[in-house]
Parts: sequence; structure tokens; C-alpha cells
Amino acid sequence: MVETQNVSVTRRVRSIYQQLSDKEKQIADYILDQPASIIHSTINQVSDDLNVADATVFRFCKRLGFKGYQALKIALASEIVNPIKDIHETISVEDSELEIVQKVFQSNINALEYTREVQDSGNFQEAVQLLVQSNQVHFYGNGGSGIVALDGQHKFMRTGLPSYAQTDTHMQLMAVSQLTKNDTAVFISHTGANKDLLEVVELAIENNVQTIGITNYAKSPLNKLVDVCLYTASQETEFRSEALSSRIAELSLIDALYVNYSIKKADQSKQALTQMRNAISRKRM
Repeated sequence: MVETQNVSVTRRVRSIYQQLSDKEKQIADYILDQPASIIHSTINQVSDDLNVADATVFRFCKRLGFKGYQALKIALASEIVNPIKDIHETISVEDSELEIVQKVFQSNINALEYTREVQDSGNFQEAVQLLVQSNQVHFYGNGGSGIVALDGQHKFMRTGLPSYAQTDTHMQLMAVSQLTKNDTAVFISHTGANKDLLEVVELAIENNVQTIGITNYAKSPLNKLVDVCLYTASQETEFRSEALSSRIAELSLIDALYVNYSIKKADQSKQALTQMRNAISRKRM
């Protein structure tokens, strides 16, 4: 249960957002946008505000892992009054070099822990299955996300699955136009709202390409478009943008996809890895 695991209510909401019905998304949006209103309202008031049945609100609370509405209110109130120590340690200009090193490392550790916390097993299983049934995989990202896309190509190349990465918008459009329903495109965007990337996503959908999204925001255009979405968890501070920590989490999500795929396609992956090691060894001779 959520109560015994001290899982953030808002992170849990984001992690299952894509699987929610329209009415459930109304409740989710209400929690994410107006958490203070939830803790000061009864279940009847919330249901009246959203024009949904009390039972719908109650079932949503149960879906999050709470015994009921009151338990959700208590957990949410605790987050507001005593916020969970989040992604970044506060860095001050008075900090020593070593203190900054320690805080940066701790913020990265937190980003990984919280990203692991918000993963939905159904989502991840679906993402792995899309890759397993693919003829090829393409990774798309712009700017900092492009670095993650290149890492995705580098990892999956070792599995024997034809893998490519595109970081230029024109090249992305050209590449995705050649994909089919038997291919998978992985779109990486911290905000999930990059207009150039979303144009590529839309073209992929037109071609019936299987799509996976990786983003920090459940309420984003990317989340609404792709077949399955995986989430990171990070926040911004004065000296470090949230995208920096999320990049580490994005890399780890791709690591997890890679390992899962390698296990599912063990023989293929072993053969590909052996061939690569032999090729590299020959180069060094």
C-alpha cells in the first residue's frame, strides 16, 4: 500500500496517468494542479467540482493504493506541509567545492531513486514488448535529449537489433518516413513539448510506427501521442536545470530497456556482442 511505502502521491499519479480513463484524468489533474484544494475538501465537494460520482473518486484513491479518500488526503497534506526532500540538495555559493560535489552526486542519486519509484510495471512491460517485436529501433531527441538518443543507439547496437539515432529535425523526419508498423521509434524529451520532435511523432503515428516516449511530465503532448510513455522525476534549481538530472534518469531507463531486451533475445544478443568484441579485438591487433 502507498501509506506504508511513503510513495509521493503526485509521483504515483504521474506514473499511471496514461492508463487512466477520461474521468480519472479529471481527478488526476485536480490533484496535480490543486493539491491544497483536495486536503480542504470532502469527497462530495471534489466529486461536485468535477461532476463525477463519489464512487469514481473513491475508486481512484484505491487505484493509487490508498484505503480511501481520507487516507489520500492525509498523505497529500503531509507532502504539502512537509515536502519530501526532492531531487536536488540546495546548493549555495558559500558551499565548498567538496560540498558541491556531494550535493550534485546526491541529487543524481535522488533522481534515479524517484524515477525508479514512478515506474509502472505495465508500462515498462509494454515498452519492452514493442522492442522485442520490432525489426529496428530508432531513437529521436533534440539538444540534450539527442545525447540520450545516441546512447540508446550505442546500447541497442549490441543486441543485434538494427538501431539508429537522429538528433537533427530534418534527418528525423526523413528517417521516420521510412519506418513501418514493424518498427519502433523512441522519442526522448524532458518537457514532452518540443514542437519539432512532436512533428516527428505525428509522422510516425501516420505511418503506424510503434512509439515509446521518455519524458519528465505525464501531462505533456508527447505522453498523449505515443503508444507507451516512461517517466523520469527531476526538478530545477538555481544552479542546475532539471533536464541535467533527468538525463541521468533517461539513460538509466534506456539501460533497463536494453537489459530487458537482451534477456528476451538472449541468443541474438550474445551473438551480436561476440561479433562486436571480435571486431574490436582485431582492430587492436
